[in-house]
Amino acid sequence: MAPKLLALSSLSSICPFPIPNSSPSSLNIYKFHTPKPTLIFCKSTEPQTISESEPEGYGAAAPTRGDIYLQRQQVVAASSSVLATTKKKKKKKDNIFKISNLAPCCYGCGAPLHTSEVDAPGYVDQETYDLKKKHHQLRKILCGRCRLLSHGHMITAVGGNGGYSGGKQFVTAEELREKLSHVRHEKALIVKLVDIVDFNGSFLARVRDLAGANPIILVITKVDLLPKDTDLNCVGDWVVEATMKKKLNVLSVHLTSSKSLVGISGVVSEIQKEKKGRDVYILGSANVGKSAFINALLNTMPYKDPVAASARKYKPIQSAVPGTTLGPIPIDAFLGGEKLYDTPGVHLHHRQAAVIHVEDLPTLAPQSRLRGQVFPSSGQNLDSQIANRMRSSGLSGLSIFWGGLVRIDVLKVLPETCLTFYGPKALQIHVVPTEEADEFYQKELGVLLTPPTGKEKADDWMGLETKRQLQIKYEDIERPTCDVAISGLGWFSVVPVNKSAGIFNPVSEVKAGELTFIVHVPKPVEIFVRSPMPVGKAGGRWYDYRELTEEELEVRPKWFF
Repeated sequence: MAPKLLALSSLSSICPFPIPNSSPSSLNIYKFHTPKPTLIFCKSTEPQTISESEPEGYGAAAPTRGDIYLQRQQVVAASSSVLATTKKKKKKKDNIFKISNLAPCCYGCGAPLHTSEVDAPGYVDQETYDLKKKHHQLRKILCGRCRLLSHGHMITAVGGNGGYSGGKQFVTAEELREKLSHVRHEKALIVKLVDIVDFNGSFLARVRDLAGANPIILVITKVDLLPKDTDLNCVGDWVVEATMKKKLNVLSVHLTSSKSLVGISGVVSEIQKEKKGRDVYILGSANVGKSAFINALLNTMPYKDPVAASARKYKPIQSAVPGTTLGPIPIDAFLGGEKLYDTPGVHLHHRQAAVIHVEDLPTLAPQSRLRGQVFPSSGQNLDSQIANRMRSSGLSGLSIFWGGLVRIDVLKVLPETCLTFYGPKALQIHVVPTEEADEFYQKELGVLLTPPTGKEKADDWMGLETKRQLQIKYEDIERPTCDVAISGLGWFSVVPVNKSAGIFNPVSEVKAGELTFIVHVPKPVEIFVRSPMPVGKAGGRWYDYRELTEEELEVRPKWFF
């Protein structure tokens, strides 16, 4: 059947959308007469916008699963980029805020500068402060306290738990610890210092509370104070063994001397290798030698990092007073822009320095190489009563005073047993029968038994209130059985049979047994019993290297000197 042409007037009843102006010649509409529903086809030469939804099969293809996955990945990537940018901006603002709020500090001790209190750390006269401020040189000022310390004056500033008696105190030990609390949240490299003379007392077994999960380099200081002819190979192995027992994972162990620069170059190389863009923090207990160590670093680092050469002009002050550094001191010492931080020492209440008067502090610091004081020995001048008693029963029934700080009651030992003391030369050894020890201590404290020095300080002295009984088993008489370390002072080694003293009797030789002592110290001071440190020429002969398994070799830190 031929299509039939429709008129425009009847189009509106068929098409639901408006028709633009067109002549009949430009628009041909046909109607097919079929039994099926009528289909209308509209064709126009002008573009038309149709608001009706397209019939099924005429629209865009539905997205595939791959397209959906790609779209999601693009959204996630875009959101991550936005979050990273926002976080970076926020971190940058936080850093700017933190730096801008840091008050200028003394480069010698880290105390905030001020012009108000003359005796306080950080004091600078008003004229100097104004002049340095005008020229933007406030970070190049040394406060009045640091100038006095550099000339040998003993000026303490730390009080509270772990602080010091005597003198004026401006900050507590707890406040100094709080200044270190942020380190555990930083991405940093920790260099932990330990004094070899006070190894147990200065070790900071809970250093992870300050350092967090940051890597640690363990540095042993003052090895130049060890007795002559000491084999540092044995000492290094002994230190690593002691560190492993404390379950403190460290990168490496270094034996150093800030005075003679022994081992310092090895520490510099290790820092350069491990810092990896992080700041470096020097941590340790009070008076362990952090400032002296940093000065030694700055004297050695210019050979590998030229930036350290300019930092040597404004370096931290050194002093025998514990608590010299009162705040973190940033030092520009690396070419990459990282900071080297000298930090306040951690003040520990269990060390001898926390209980004696400030004027007696220098007596606790050895100034020269240690020499073991063997007691008894054939060359000592002893009271005839004491000498006769020692010939018959050795040290049993006697009390040995190490200055006014330590008393050792010998309850049960072999006739040939001797004690070798390693510590400050200022502390003299005195021996009396145990039944006369209390009276002797009360009478001679501040006179023969020092520190405390003088009767005035002795009247305020708390006494030796802590008592600890030690039962020491021995299996080999050819070597020391153990060391008994006094926190903040030194140690004495226990030798079951001393053949070199000239009093050895072969008849009484015993293969194994037990020795008993009672050690008296001031109340907060701690006593440590440890394996003997191999010092002196004899230490190299009797020290045994332990055989290690392959697993131990993998986790055991290397040591250097």
